[in-house]
Amino acid sequence: MNFQKKFLVAGSGISGIGAANLLLAKGADVIIYDGNEKLNKDDILNKFPKNSKVSVVLGELSKELADEVDLCVISPGIPLRVPFVQVLQEANVPIWSEIELAYQAAGGRLAAITGTNGKTTTTALVGEIFKNAYEHAFTVGNIGIPYTQEALNMKEDAVTVVECSSFQLETIVDFKPQVSAILNITPDHLDRHLTMENYEKVKEDITKNQDKDGTCVLNYEDDRLREFGKKLEIPVIFFSSLRKLEEGIFLDGEDIVLQTKTDRIVFVTIHELNIIGRHNYENAMAAIAIAYAMGVSVEVIQKTLKEFKAVEHRIEFVAEKNGVVYYNDSKGTNPDAAIKAIDAMTRPTILIAGGYDKGSDYTEWIEAFNGKVKKMLLMGVTGPKIEETAKKLGFTDCIYVESMEEAVRVAADLAVCGDAVLLSPACASWGMFKNYEQRGHIFKDCVNAL
Repeated sequence: MNFQKKFLVAGSGISGIGAANLLLAKGADVIIYDGNEKLNKDDILNKFPKNSKVSVVLGELSKELADEVDLCVISPGIPLRVPFVQVLQEANVPIWSEIELAYQAAGGRLAAITGTNGKTTTTALVGEIFKNAYEHAFTVGNIGIPYTQEALNMKEDAVTVVECSSFQLETIVDFKPQVSAILNITPDHLDRHLTMENYEKVKEDITKNQDKDGTCVLNYEDDRLREFGKKLEIPVIFFSSLRKLEEGIFLDGEDIVLQTKTDRIVFVTIHELNIIGRHNYENAMAAIAIAYAMGVSVEVIQKTLKEFKAVEHRIEFVAEKNGVVYYNDSKGTNPDAAIKAIDAMTRPTILIAGGYDKGSDYTEWIEAFNGKVKKMLLMGVTGPKIEETAKKLGFTDCIYVESMEEAVRVAADLAVCGDAVLLSPACASWGMFKNYEQRGHIFKDCVNAL
């Protein structure tokens, strides 16, 4: 595509700066726009080389400026309901996500992964498989490395895996992976998407530009995805952790098996994996399906599966202190993710939970305690809502704490040899922490300081 245009980049955070740098490298004129008029323009401009063709606009977006620009690249954290987006739409300015921009600039083959939970682990595992299989492999997206940051390094021999959030998928246009994967869809981000129907549609859009030469990997045990897969006109690989499939990837006893029309391939046993819990077996199955569909050899996939370690902040073993094991699941930012962490526990558990309210319902999460959770330590604005739900379901062992330091100290005092302490908040971190990574790091620091 021709980048010799005037681009408005909405958002001055890491995503916006990454998009702007890519555009500048392609010779575009760039305007950084941020609705926060209290920001300092010079601080933003200092993030770019001197004499860059970039300017900064803060506060309200005028109709005159909207008429000047050819295209807007919007950062994923910005909802499409904000007033400046309406101004752009009225001026008929196309709006792209950062992953659309990167896709337009990059070369090579692409696998794209979305889902409510398991995206980061699956993306990291696929990334390791690609790294072991190909000379030029990239792992980007919501996993922490902006796609835009690496796009210009992706030549025609590149193989890339990108983790896609629903926020990023809202504004794709031509984005077309060779292999897509939707791991699961459960309620999340309803404060942004408003309805489950909207949220499901955005996730499913990862496939919208694929054709018969592409492949989609889907979770057979997700009812919505099972039906979605039957309607797709592209090849589908299902995976299941609960039943044997005539074709697809499934758990057969302790073996993870791929069954095709002609072959049965045993990739690994669950005991050879370094990640625990049924949800992680599903993540491994999805990664196998993606890599296999992208042409990676069985031997490379098997070797990588056996070497792969858990992703930071996702049921991450931290330490054992006085016979008590501590797990960091700060990435459990919604009830469904937190259920998977509870399911993975094999000891009596003291749970640290709570945070920002995304409009989630906590009933199924608390029902999943199933006698495993001894005490629940609650923090953040969702504490009372969680406690109210817990009491209705007969769980009354709740204690309020004001900080992560207090939570870890109280948990350590309550725990006895043979217990587990699990940080799995079922909520976002906003309000108390910058992000789930900071929350997880503080938890680990507190545990290691015991």
